[in-house]
Amino acid sequence: MIKVVVQGASGRVGQEVVNALCHEPEMELVGAVELKVSGDHLPLPDGSGSVPLSSDLDFILAKCRPDVVVDFTTKKAAMAAVPLATKQGVNLVIGTTGLTADDLSQIDHLAIANKVGAVVAPNFALGAVLMIHLAKAAAKYFDYAEIIELHHHRKADAPSGTALTTAREMAKARGKPFSRPSEEKGELTSRGEQIEGIAIHSVRLPGLMAHQKVILGKAGQTLSICHDTISRECYMPGVMLAIKEVVKRQGLVYGLDTLLGL
Repeated sequence: MIKVVVQGASGRVGQEVVNALCHEPEMELVGAVELKVSGDHLPLPDGSGSVPLSSDLDFILAKCRPDVVVDFTTKKAAMAAVPLATKQGVNLVIGTTGLTADDLSQIDHLAIANKVGAVVAPNFALGAVLMIHLAKAAAKYFDYAEIIELHHHRKADAPSGTALTTAREMAKARGKPFSRPSEEKGELTSRGEQIEGIAIHSVRLPGLMAHQKVILGKAGQTLSICHDTISRECYMPGVMLAIKEVVKRQGLVYGLDTLLGL
């Protein structure tokens, strides 16, 4: 039985993680952390009881002795959790976006030093992982590409972590940056974030959840690869897979594609 603590348990994704853990026979939710709490216990959504709840992760780790901490919060909260969890020999599954290369390096260093695993993924939806995989395959055959990513208006970062990862992985698969129209006909303005020659256009509006379209162009044709998140339930198979796998590893694993063997 894998014992799990969820940090950000009352958040939109955190609530889904709590619910999913209640239906996983190989896992047990043993504690929860939230920035603002009104009590010391979190009632479980399946009616089976409650677990300790606190705004103090260190307290919950000491009290509940989990194997894994799952974090869907903010960059600040996630990075604060890393030294606390790894020091106590607790593995990490992090879905919080906005982490830098230096952040990932720090997570890897602390995980290795404390002999625990850490899975960090910009997107836990299996369809989104496959979208990136397909975009990488197509990147070798096209000279131009752009990404349109659309999210709800409360998303803190732009471009999204998924879009940034997609662009970088496409350029890596191609072996060089993509061509940019501005290089041929003068500098263009309002072209979004430029990553490896790929313009990323970010849309933030109420009514949206998480959507991404990769458009590749070549003379006389385009290829579009799309993924749409209909509900946050779609992240749960990926999160559950990461929990099962992280306890078998040491150091950082970045991206769900590694766990899927892509």
